[in-house]
Amino acid sequence: MTDVPAGPGTDEVELARLVRAHERWRGRAVFNLLPSENAVSPAARKYLGSDLAGRYTLPIDSDWHGERIDNSYTGTRYTDAIEKLGNAAAARLFHGRYATVRPLSGHIAALSALAPLLPAKSKVLAIEPKDGGYDGYAPGFIPALLGYTVRPLPADGAGHSVDAGAAVAAIRSERPQAVILGQSFFLFPYPLAEIVEAARSVEALVLYDASHVLGLIAGGEFQDPLRAGVDVLFGSTHKSFPGPQGGLLVTDREDLFRQIDPALVWRIFDNAHWNRIAGVTQTLLELERFGPDYARTTVANAQALGAALTEKGWPIVAADHGYTRSHQIHIDPSELHAKRGYGSGTLARRLERQGLLIDLVGRIGTAEAARLGLAPGDMPRLADLLERGSRGRPTVTREVRAWRRTFVGLQFV
Repeated sequence: MTDVPAGPGTDEVELARLVRAHERWRGRAVFNLLPSENAVSPAARKYLGSDLAGRYTLPIDSDWHGERIDNSYTGTRYTDAIEKLGNAAAARLFHGRYATVRPLSGHIAALSALAPLLPAKSKVLAIEPKDGGYDGYAPGFIPALLGYTVRPLPADGAGHSVDAGAAVAAIRSERPQAVILGQSFFLFPYPLAEIVEAARSVEALVLYDASHVLGLIAGGEFQDPLRAGVDVLFGSTHKSFPGPQGGLLVTDREDLFRQIDPALVWRIFDNAHWNRIAGVTQTLLELERFGPDYARTTVANAQALGAALTEKGWPIVAADHGYTRSHQIHIDPSELHAKRGYGSGTLARRLERQGLLIDLVGRIGTAEAARLGLAPGDMPRLADLLERGSRGRPTVTREVRAWRRTFVGLQFV
């Protein structure tokens, strides 16, 4: 018989140390300016660590040897009720009639819409990665998996913005089965009225991947896709939407939801992670209370930070268009290299050592800064730290930590 250790082993002790170190560092010592992350509220974090974390349900809604059943498991009375709360809140917040909070991520939410709605050999339009689009919609990824042909939707305006005339021309020329909106580099809203009208003229669906701007849409600060005629809205729940990692999907069309919902279980996934669903539901309910103020602050911070960094000589794109209407601002990589002799990856690593986190491809985000309590008036000070941090000034780390510790708790919760 193998002896069982009396207490935690070396690796368990090390794991605990690493988690504590991460909590201290990311929670108290840095300003997170990554556009793909956000801070989760204490209530949502509590639900992530609840008993729900170990529970498993499988909604199937089918006949089983002559008996109608809705679930393969007993003990689901509360998880079922939690899901209903989340679905209803998502439908309210995004102005749809049908919603699901089951998707495990934004990418899975995209598959949850595309796979049941578009058969193999369909043609889709999507923004190319070189124009700021999401790599998952490039030819070798989701389209290859589902057997689609993908053609480019032009996004060559300021900051990879979409021009209405160019979009309409592409839709009428290509005559796709669906137009997929959504970008990784996402600064400005789309001309939805023109895109929807053109798509209707060729009987194409309009699908809106709001992964980056979902929290801003919830706050009424970006655009209102479903009310503008978009067929399906989906996205991830941990970027400008300040929840735990996951996804959701909303539509106003019963005919489409009747195709999407049955295709989720045993096709896209089976279990849906109920602790995450509780955390996402909590965040939806928080945004119903505080979403407009949070979204306005986030966008105002981004615009103010763009202006302050431009004054410091940083090559921020779309200056003539107000920098952004989202939570992101973008560094022009070619101008950065021309001015300083290094790229955005080197810049990001240099700033990381000073406690200032931006991403390696030159995007800067202000969603978590808004949650911490930073306001537009704080952006010149933040820009000054970023500028001095980019030059490796030795006092910046101490200043960042001292300032960061003045922000206790989260706002908009």
